[in-house]
Amino acid sequence: MQPISTYFPSADTLVFGCMGLGGSWDASSTSTEQRQKDYQALDAALESGYRFFDHADIYTKGKAEQVFGDYLQHHAGLRDNLLLQSKCAIRFADEASVGRYDFSADYIRQSVEGSLRRLQTDYLDLLLLHRPDPLMQVDEVASVLQRLKEQGKVKHFGVSNFGWPQLQLLQNACPMPLVVNQLQMSLKQHQWLEQNVLTGMAEGASSFFSYGTLEYCQQHKVQVQSWGSLAQGLYSGSGELTSAADQATATLVQQLAASYQCSPEAIVLAFLMRYPAGIQPVIGTTSPQRIRACREAVGLQLTREHWYALYVAARGHALP
Repeated sequence: MQPISTYFPSADTLVFGCMGLGGSWDASSTSTEQRQKDYQALDAALESGYRFFDHADIYTKGKAEQVFGDYLQHHAGLRDNLLLQSKCAIRFADEASVGRYDFSADYIRQSVEGSLRRLQTDYLDLLLLHRPDPLMQVDEVASVLQRLKEQGKVKHFGVSNFGWPQLQLLQNACPMPLVVNQLQMSLKQHQWLEQNVLTGMAEGASSFFSYGTLEYCQQHKVQVQSWGSLAQGLYSGSGELTSAADQATATLVQQLAASYQCSPEAIVLAFLMRYPAGIQPVIGTTSPQRIRACREAVGLQLTREHWYALYVAARGHALP
């Protein structure tokens, strides 16, 4: 397989996550005030250099995509300069069933049609399958993805929250490459590091993160994207520090931000981006100030010593 830059030469270092657009997660419509706030966030993102936008059909019950689609209609020609990624396969509980995942061909097709309609575009640059469906029929999935590509509705495909065996199983059935795997990864949620550091040790059993997934992605040129990248602002001033490890980590982040002359958000993101798998963080904030602060991570490389200092602070005790 080829690296994602082969398919998307203009792919950005950071991805702007659109989950916060649209307002509440219910059936209510987006208010005028909320829409103005969302447009201000998108203005800040574009002015700061973001060109890669991450969606999902479920975000605020479809309102996030709708707001973004309306924004595109107010900016002629903008769509051609952006990469739009959406996700599908999570279904909320309803009168017919409990909450579930659905990789059936009909549902994937229906979800894509809905996203295209809300985003007011003819195609997605990327479609990710949001969470693994235990009832996945790989040939059925491969067939519908191939059909969506032939129809020009989706250019490329990937997955989200997949372990490497699931990714490999689906890839073996698909004629096209799966080019992205989006996973929960941050300085706070660092099991992706612990599982390897604690290999062969009893305490490693509590840090399971689908062992070998990052290595598989690295070997097969699958772009790793991280969701929850900012740890909900825990170390950059937006979260409550409830443990000694969190307090120490937040202090260190502030110290490094002063040393590197950048924002605390940039330090938190640079921690992810220093990892050799080439992690592409998804930024989930709608604050214009924080949107701009995150861009300071682009081109920032932590020293080996500073990277380890952050890791040890976050884990709360010395490495074995």
